[in-house]
Amino acid sequence: MRTKYFIQLSIATILLLSVGACGKKLELQPKQSIDARTALETPDDIEAAVIGAYSIMGGGALYGTNLFLNADLQAAENYLSWRGTFQGQRQISLKNMTRDNTEASRTWIAGYAAINMANVVLDALGVVTDPAQKSKLEGEALFIRGIMHFELVRFYALPWGATAANDHIGIVIKTTPTKNETDAFQRIPRSTVAQVYTQVISDLTAAVAKLPNDNGTRADKYTALAFLARVYLQKQDYQSALNAANTVIGSGKYKMNASVRAVFDNKNTPESIWEIQQNEQNNAGTSNDGMATFYASMPGIGRADVRVNTGFVGTYPANDLRKTEWYYVGTGARPGNTYSGKWKSFSMNLPVIRIAEMYLVRAECNLRLGTTVGDTPANDLAQVRNPIRTNLAVIAAPTLNDVLNERILELAYEGVRIHDIKRLKGATGTFPWNDKYLVFPIPAREVNATEGVIAQNPGY
Repeated sequence: MRTKYFIQLSIATILLLSVGACGKKLELQPKQSIDARTALETPDDIEAAVIGAYSIMGGGALYGTNLFLNADLQAAENYLSWRGTFQGQRQISLKNMTRDNTEASRTWIAGYAAINMANVVLDALGVVTDPAQKSKLEGEALFIRGIMHFELVRFYALPWGATAANDHIGIVIKTTPTKNETDAFQRIPRSTVAQVYTQVISDLTAAVAKLPNDNGTRADKYTALAFLARVYLQKQDYQSALNAANTVIGSGKYKMNASVRAVFDNKNTPESIWEIQQNEQNNAGTSNDGMATFYASMPGIGRADVRVNTGFVGTYPANDLRKTEWYYVGTGARPGNTYSGKWKSFSMNLPVIRIAEMYLVRAECNLRLGTTVGDTPANDLAQVRNPIRTNLAVIAAPTLNDVLNERILELAYEGVRIHDIKRLKGATGTFPWNDKYLVFPIPAREVNATEGVIAQNPGY
């Protein structure tokens, strides 16, 4: 029975994404929306729809590739170089995107497809009679909707802090499903960045209250809290980020692996808070998508399109195990150059958020606030940088710069760099944190289909 429903919703999901691939409007076409809606008649259907939403997020347009890769490409200067032939990625790395950039278009479309699936689930929860199951599914849908709005606003709008009141233009907030022709032809303008962050925090906070403490490989209470820590840190709400990260750490569910390679070489290790589940039959891709596809250079694996800057590798301390375990000289496509060893298998899981990040968030926030909530910054930093894990001595009295530098080294090539540059008001090359060309264009056909109700970003 469950298999049948999963197939139904998978087909509906494919149809939703195919709309995006053809460049249609954000609001999905009525027939596809009705297909998704009519499949949700039992609790099993709702479960299948949630799985469908995870599947969308694991695709190449989102966490399967682009939410990592495109963030790295935006911060390419002194970090990496794009050596591939795909013009969409090349434009991102050079900051000369056109309004028809294929990667910007498909990330926007897939993000809203996942949001719509979450909204469809929330609208149909009345068919679920078991309170625990209903709470879990509602929490997962809120989590998905929240993180997708968060990821989209970070790419398609100027960052938090670009204006004093953060009333600059953000993205479209979508909290209702597209179920019929009227829904499909709605023209919803973009909200402000402040409004989007308010919605994201509301969804994730509600998800925390609804989700169980453990949900297998799917999002649970602490996954939502970890993302809340990210959201609060991005908006420089250090007290709230500290509280969220401290709760995740205090749960005792997660711990650092002794080896820096373990979280990337194995699936669902204690270090990983949430990761995209992949295997040999089901992954983001092996030719035109997938992290290993673009980052790896080994015999039979990878296009070697993303070359690591050797100067960046040189910023690691001389004896740092991460320098030797996470970087290698390629032997496959484009041999002889340096590549990231984090992404070396098509079928590997993709860690999206790790406990290492939570330790670094707590350490940074405590230093900024002059507190020691949960533990001292020295002890938190020592969880990440220590003689066993990195072959480096602990820093007895770390400064804020020590912690920020550790974020650069520890989270390299995990799609974090550009977002840290923006929140810390730095620059990548000659492009300052609030440059209009560090903002993705809204898909041109989206703007045209809504006759400008969804406004285009400056520069496009």
